[in-house]
Formats: sequence, structure tokens, C-alpha cells
Amino acid sequence: MNTTYSIKDIISLMLSHIRLIIIITVLGGAAAFGYSKYMLPLEYSSHITMYVQSYTGISESANNVNNISNSKQLVNTYMEVLKDDAVMMAVGEKLLTQFDEGTLKQNFSLSNGKITPASLRGTLSISSVTDTSAVKVSARTKNAEVSAAICNDLTQVAPEYVENAVGVGSINTIDTAKVYRSPVAPNVKKNTVLGMAAAFFIIVMIIFVIDFFDNTIKDADLLGKQYKKAIIGEIQQFDTDKKRKNQDEDDHIKLTDKDVPFNIVESYKSIRTNVTFSLSTVERKVFAVSSPNPGEGKSTTAANIAIALAQGGNKVLLIDADMRKAVLHKIFGLKNKRGLSSAISKMQKLDDCIQKNVMENLDVMTSGPLPPNPSELLASEQMTEILESLHQKYTVIVIDTPPVNVVTDAMELAKNISGIVMVLRYGRTTEDDVETAYKKIEFAQMNLFGFILNDVKVKHRGKYYSKYKDKYYYKKGYGYGYYGAKDEDTEEQTESKEGEQTS
Repeated sequence: MNTTYSIKDIISLMLSHIRLIIIITVLGGAAAFGYSKYMLPLEYSSHITMYVQSYTGISESANNVNNISNSKQLVNTYMEVLKDDAVMMAVGEKLLTQFDEGTLKQNFSLSNGKITPASLRGTLSISSVTDTSAVKVSARTKNAEVSAAICNDLTQVAPEYVENAVGVGSINTIDTAKVYRSPVAPNVKKNTVLGMAAAFFIIVMIIFVIDFFDNTIKDADLLGKQYKKAIIGEIQQFDTDKKRKNQDEDDHIKLTDKDVPFNIVESYKSIRTNVTFSLSTVERKVFAVSSPNPGEGKSTTAANIAIALAQGGNKVLLIDADMRKAVLHKIFGLKNKRGLSSAISKMQKLDDCIQKNVMENLDVMTSGPLPPNPSELLASEQMTEILESLHQKYTVIVIDTPPVNVVTDAMELAKNISGIVMVLRYGRTTEDDVETAYKKIEFAQMNLFGFILNDVKVKHRGKYYSKYKDKYYYKKGYGYGYYGAKDEDTEEQTESKEGEQTS
């Protein structure tokens, strides 16, 4: 949850959603335009000015100044009289004789065949003219003739009611209200601008509210400082021809794919350097790659780290220890009829379970057939013996393990590995997810090398991020629901696609 915002934060947040803001703002303006243009009825206005005169019975011209002063004092009283129900009823009676019932129903509410005072009063605007004894009366209705008639009828009935109510002074006019055929409402341009402004402020407010309560990982530096662990690397989001053409297929991207952007390759080279530094202080160059939850890109990241290490001249073995949801054989296009589970259970010789020279300097041990007890196999003495034997033959061993917040498989390897790298996805992995995973790793006394932030998107000069939406949920297939040996050609494994990628 973000509790403070700097100007830079606000600008970055707005830029990260600029497309959405523009779209919503335009849609708000378009909605306001359409509603004003085609839904709101046209309204017409007319007006007239009434003059208040005060007299005391003295006709000397010397009292004219005093008369004007007294008239100003009477203006407010007269304005209230003009709005009285009795006056409105009188005006309504006159309107009934001037227009047919259909026209009146379009502009007023009728009760027992008469215009209600409230509806008539709602069409009127009565105000005083500053520093004068004049009262301006305006009427706005859906009919130009009705608007003018209201003003004229009011000036005709007003003097009698003013004299009866106040008893002094008089109210006069020197003209009649005219019929204006040009509509005064709706103001389409004004409403369009207001609609755009309202949509803009609403979407900005929604963005701020969502961001305020969003506890997903957004700042790698803050994460590193919080846990006092290294940020091993950041992997940007990108699109490739493979992903665009195969939307319904596994789209895990390897560094060796021809359309991988240069900056992605450089990111993994940087990760390779940081991983090498982390391993330089330990004797056994064996480490695991995992994530707090499914769909955060750990399998593809593990594969590409292994490729990058191999390209750096290291003899690398990549092991798929995610025996519940094996993915690495799909990434490299390998068979999975034998692998880690076969070696641990001694169904096959260890050397036969390793697929050699998948790439230069890179061997891969796939997960093998799905066993009923993955955790127990990884915790077995046979697994310890296998890793002890293999680390003598390879410079680096990279192990892809299941998410630590889902199952305990990764924890079972604690005694056999030198450390673990945690892959997080921006906008998806939450602070709570990281905290839970960190506590489990700490409890298992595993060495957390650091974090890799996945799915980072760079836009122009400013950096902002976007969320990749997986259609597949990893937890669906985790557990002990599948028993017996399965290879990659079975329907269960074909349908069990793990929605994780580097982009």
C-alpha cells in the first residue's frame, strides 16, 4: 500500500495509465455529447425587466433620490411576492387560456387541470439588478412562446399582488417579453467539456484509489532494502512473433529464440553476472529458482539463467524438480518419459536420465513421469546422492522448483543446495506473498540469494509497469491428484499449461 506520493510518483502513475485516461476521458466527452445532442430536449428563454418605484405621497422632485433608495429596499420584498403561490396560480390561469393542454404538459406539471405553482416557479429566474431598483425576470421552457408568455403574464398580474401584499410603491414595465427562437439549452459544447472533465477526474481518482490500496510489488529497490537482499535482475515485458502467433500454446521464450530483443538478452547477462557473484562465496554451485506463487515466470527464468550461464562458458545442468507441473521439457522441446523422478526411484540409470548437449554447454534433466510423492522424493537420501554426484561433473546446477507458497518441495532441497533465487512478477506478486515465502525460506534455513523482478515494461524515457494476465491457475493441478507415471503425451499434462513467461 502506497501511503505517500511525490510529484514524480504522481506523474509516473499517470503516465503508466495514460492510454486508459485518454480513452475514458474521450468516452466521457462522447457520452456527454451524445446525451446532450440527442437525448436532452431543447429549451428556450425569454426575459423582461420590471422596475420598482417607491412613493410617500410627496410629489416634489427633490424626493426622487429618496424614492430610488426606498425602491432598492423594496426589491427583495417584491421578489418574494412574485414567487408566491398565489401569483403563480394567477399566471397559470392565464396560461391555460393561451395554450392547449398538450403544450402545457410538455412544460409543466398539471393537477386537476391546473398548472402546479411549483412547476411554474421552476421555470422562472427572478433576480435584482445590482445597484438599481430593477428586477429581471427570465423564463426557460421547452417552448419559445410559452417562455415569453410567462414573462408577460407575470408583469400583468404582479402589480395587483404587490400592492395588496406590500401596500407601498409600485412595479412597472416599459416593454414586453419577446419570443426567441434560438435555443439556450442544452449547451452541447459546454456539456461535452464537462463530461470529459468529469470522466478524467473519475478515472484519475479510481487509479489513485486502486494504487493506494494495491500491495503488489512495484519497487525492486524498496524490496531489496526491506529484506536486505540483492536485486539480482529485472526482466522487461516484451512481445515476440511466437507469442503473437501461438496465443493458445505455451509461449515460454528462450534467449536463443531469434526474435528475443537485445535488452532481454542483456538483462539475463546481468543476471548471470550477479548469480556468479552469489555462487562465488559457496563451495557447491547448486541453486534453486522458485517463486512465491504460480504464474510468476520462474520456470522460464530458470531456463534462461541456465542458458546464459552456459553461454558464459560454464558447464551447466538444468534440473526440472517441479514434478507436479513440469514445464522445462516443453520449453526445450524434449521428451519427458524419463528424468528426475526416474533417477530418484532408480527406474533408470542417472546418466540415462540426463539429455546431453541440448545446447552448447547445457544439459537438461527433465522431471520425468509424475510420481505420487514428489516432496518425499526430493527429501530422500537418493536425491542427496544424485546432487552430490552431479555437482562434481558440472560447473553450475540450476534447479527449477515449485512455488514455495503452494507446496513444500523447494524446502526439501534446503540441505542440498547453496541458495535459492526468488522470481517475482510486478503487479501480481503481493507484499504478503513475498513475506510468506521469505518466512518459509528462513524457517528452512535456506540462503536467499536475492530477487528477480519479472514482467517489467519500459515506455519511452519513463519506466512503468504492466500486469500480464494469465488464463491458467497453477494451484489447480498441484497436490496429489495425479497418481502413477505420466508422460508429456497424456491428456492431463497436455492440458496442464503453466501460465508463466518472462514477458
